[in-house]
Amino acid sequence: MPLEITDDTFDAEVVKSTLPVLVDFWAPWCGPCRMVGPIVDKLEEKYKENFKFCKMNVDENQKTAGQFRVMSIPTLMFFKDGKVEDTVVGAVPESTLEEKINKLA
Repeated sequence: MPLEITDDTFDAEVVKSTLPVLVDFWAPWCGPCRMVGPIVDKLEEKYKENFKFCKMNVDENQKTAGQFRVMSIPTLMFFKDGKVEDTVVGAVPESTLEEKINKLA
């Protein structure tokens, strides 16, 4: 299960992470977010040794969502060394996310 992060824990869990990180910006009322969630869970099982997976509820953490200009959800951002390396907006196939993970892992 991806780690639930907040505005307060974002820096420690994402920016300072020694592993690349996928952050799933989502909200409970978002249908496409509920479609992407199980895909992220599955990828975490496969890549948890060399990739970190986090979820951030945008309704509860508007500061960070605003900082990264998250306008639509789901937005999945891929971080490495504290910087955004890639972004995917909307429900996408598992293969698309896996390709981006493999580029950074």
